[in-house]
Amino acid sequence: MRVENLTTLIYITRDSDCLFIRKTRKGDMNLDKYLGIGGHFESDESPEECVLRELKEESGITSSMIGDFRYRGLITFISSEYPTEYMHVFTASVAENFELPERACDEGELCWVPLTDINDLPIWEGDRIMFDYLFGGMKDSGVFTMKFRYEGDRLAFHEENNW
Repeated sequence: MRVENLTTLIYITRDSDCLFIRKTRKGDMNLDKYLGIGGHFESDESPEECVLRELKEESGITSSMIGDFRYRGLITFISSEYPTEYMHVFTASVAENFELPERACDEGELCWVPLTDINDLPIWEGDRIMFDYLFGGMKDSGVFTMKFRYEGDRLAFHEENNW
């Protein structure tokens, strides 16, 4: 059974690139946005179990293919148009010569994006703030929590903490 308001995201780096999925499924709140890999919890899953299952389902990447697997934080995503979500965020890395397994992804298009270009992608506004904690000036700050409230696609309020 799918748990509607609990989700995971993982951002996989390969040298100076990051793996994204451009969402292409019609009716998806993230249509044409670039996100990390992830999805909704199944009943009785831990955040780690959920994100590793989603990673394998969407990209073919298994836990044995990644290193530096870390829990990074929790985001509370509040929207005027969608139910509130609580997103557990992880990061990991793969070897510099890593190639994605051959497979189709029904969620969207997988692509490697240079870290220097990620803020130029069509993304949620709050992702730019999160990326500073994952890849920018705050990347060594430990675990973070963030709260984003959106009015439509516009970020109306945010707060952030790191531990």
